Amino acid sequence: MMGELIIILTILNPNYVRSLHSLTLSRDDMKEKFMTHKKKESKPLPSMEELNTYMAQQTHKTNKREIARKFGIKGGESRAELKRMLRTMKDEGTVQTSNKGRSVFAKGVLPAQLIIEITGLDSMGDLVARPFKWMESGPAPQIIVTKDKLSPPAGVGDVVQARIKNVGNKMYEAEATRRVASGENHMVGVYKGGMVSSVDRRLRDVFTVNNLPADIKENDIVIVDIPSIRSMHPEAEFVRKIGSENDAFAPTLIAIYLNNIPVAFTEASEKQAQKAIVPQVDKHREDLRHIPFVTIDGADAKDFDDAVFAEPDTDAGNAGGYHVMVGIADVAHYVTPGSPLDIDAKIRGNSVYFPDRVIPMLPFELSAGLCSLQPDQPRGTMVCEAWLDKTGKKIRHKFIRGLMKSKRRLTYDEVQAALDGKQPIVGMEEEIKNLNAVYRLLLNQRAKRGVLEIDVPERQVILNEKGQVIDIKLRTQLDAHKLIEEMMIMANVSAAETLEDQGLPAMYRIHDRPSDAKVETLNDFLDSLGMKIHMSATSQPRDFNEILTKSQGSPKDMAVNEFVLRSQSQAVYSPENVGHFGLALQHYAHFTSPIRRYPDLIVHRLIRTYLIEGDVSKNTQEKWESMLTEIADHSSQMERRSVSAERDTEDLKKAEYMADKIGEEFHGIVSSVTNFGLFV
Repeated sequence: MMGELIIILTILNPNYVRSLHSLTLSRDDMKEKFMTHKKKESKPLPSMEELNTYMAQQTHKTNKREIARKFGIKGGESRAELKRMLRTMKDEGTVQTSNKGRSVFAKGVLPAQLIIEITGLDSMGDLVARPFKWMESGPAPQIIVTKDKLSPPAGVGDVVQARIKNVGNKMYEAEATRRVASGENHMVGVYKGGMVSSVDRRLRDVFTVNNLPADIKENDIVIVDIPSIRSMHPEAEFVRKIGSENDAFAPTLIAIYLNNIPVAFTEASEKQAQKAIVPQVDKHREDLRHIPFVTIDGADAKDFDDAVFAEPDTDAGNAGGYHVMVGIADVAHYVTPGSPLDIDAKIRGNSVYFPDRVIPMLPFELSAGLCSLQPDQPRGTMVCEAWLDKTGKKIRHKFIRGLMKSKRRLTYDEVQAALDGKQPIVGMEEEIKNLNAVYRLLLNQRAKRGVLEIDVPERQVILNEKGQVIDIKLRTQLDAHKLIEEMMIMANVSAAETLEDQGLPAMYRIHDRPSDAKVETLNDFLDSLGMKIHMSATSQPRDFNEILTKSQGSPKDMAVNEFVLRSQSQAVYSPENVGHFGLALQHYAHFTSPIRRYPDLIVHRLIRTYLIEGDVSKNTQEKWESMLTEIADHSSQMERRSVSAERDTEDLKKAEYMADKIGEEFHGIVSSVTNFGLFV
């Protein structure tokens, strides 16, 4: 426009200004930089070990040019030699290539586009997947589906095309982009106004239902088959009714069916359990009925799968030390490989605990009968026997199969009262004193290791006899709980050490260190709070504890604890031992709950096979090697499924509890903020 002066003001990024400044070089500067560049020589080629280490650390595809740049390799001959080295690594199987050989990546690193199979849910409710075609010998990388563009949303059993992002530690995030094949098309929904809507909030479609029985009522919970392809007026086929939304037990029913948790045992499994009898003392089973074992559990516990005993060590060379015995129900005696009981237990993977019921891994005759260490009843047991010095350090241990009798069934509350000196347990004063002494020694070792001490409170849903929520309380953690916990950790460590010392195939409970990506996210969060603590990939559990200590007692305490928890890797089962980061342990297995966890049963079988029966033959090793990866992966998936179902039920019960409190005011803590609202 004539007569007008238009001025445009631009605010430049300081980094951009600096980059512009760096370009304003004099002719002499340019000449000097060019000559300096010309003088640079190619660095010596890396060794095969250095190259292998570098490739194993990459979390994405790279190419020969990037590798050459990383190691400062220049010149035709050096680049040709690098190419030969990479070809050798490919022939040896340590790297793979794609994109017509232009991209190179370490063996096991997944490509950016991949067909994946959805296998379950993790503890946060996200879908967990694995590569649909995984031909490697080791365990498949874990894939978390963080984005889903499908309609209906992807579900367990689906095979989908996905975009993959490597976040380190053999962990990937995926975005589901196309459904290749559908798994189960079952949907759990609520019947209202002649239509059925899903209880899964990700599926928003409403369906008319064919073949609906005449006795279906408003608010009934039903299972229907839904079509894979949506139409303008979607229809579903009725399968069965499972309850009513008006029923207090509805949240549990929904969680059970939504997560495909099996409830009934097979007839063959039930018959096998009914025929089980108590084992007898023989050459492989010692008589331990004279040992005054005790069980310590919650007041409402129905099954008792662990018993403990402690006494001062009588060995003069171990003054101040203790002799400890942890007796675990000998489930492997009853649940034999390949039997109906074994098949049912493996399918379940674990028992599932809801506020109003338990879905056990084993039939009642075992879970609440012969595998429950009830007082004054002879029971088969696998015992970890250990000797501790006066500092709590384990000197030695061994495992034995035995026949035991629990002297007494104690509860956490009465043991706590005895530990506090408020109410002694008559006739058990010496036993409680010894157990407390062992607990204090084990706590000493725990402090030395620097165990990760995250404090995220658990909540307990309290129901009346009708299944209605009457209260929600914080679950208290007493010294009596910790006493048993520490003794179980000691037994689990002993089991892992025993298997590893044999150098034979084994099953571990592993907890890898946090991935680089999660550590960086945590650092950003801490920086936003003004906490000048920088974590790295080499940070130890005690370093994370420093963060928790600095925030303790402040308004940000809960948020920091939750964020530190989210930064951790997920604990899983694996035949490959990488240690347990959270417990600061090099060796850890699950041994102490074979009545409710399938991996513990496997560890019992391994110890029995290797140590007690002495079978370390090549055939036995090969048999275990062929099975353990699949068992570990399946057990980890079933654990995530159970956690998801338990959390779903608890969330519904919390909503039920708050339903009649609309309009009331409560104090709350905002734990996180999202684009759709707040978590309080």
